[in-house]
Amino acid sequence: MMTKHLGAAVAFAALMAASLPAAMAAGDAKSASAQTIRADQIRSSKFVGSSVYDRDNQKIGSVQDIILDRTGRVDSVIVDVGSYLGIGGKNVAVRFSDIKTDNNRLTLDRTKAQLQQTASFQLEDRNTGAGEGPSPVTGGRAGTRVTQ
Repeated sequence: MMTKHLGAAVAFAALMAASLPAAMAAGDAKSASAQTIRADQIRSSKFVGSSVYDRDNQKIGSVQDIILDRTGRVDSVIVDVGSYLGIGGKNVAVRFSDIKTDNNRLTLDRTKAQLQQTASFQLEDRNTGAGEGPSPVTGGRAGTRVTQ
């Protein structure tokens, strides 16, 4: 029994040793073509949840979500305006091109009052199911309802 486990371990070690040079070569190829985020780019994980400021440096809300169209382009940015500790505000949609980055801060050329007068944006549509369910792991199409 011990010999059987030892044989399997030796076979596994030999397989790993044989694949190591190929893995290292692939790693070298990847590092040669590696890319780095540019100064004019922002990660979505840093974008969602970020505070948004007006041109007078007053906080006017925070990014709740990013809405993508079917091609994967950003359709709009959803900003939560007027809430205090998550209560009493509303979500409004603004064009992605209207939001500027300034010293790692998001700015918008509108006031809080202007945004509060904008129509609310609903992140879920009860009639179509859009925005309600989780994204499918595989398959599925944009705009189709996922039921569980």
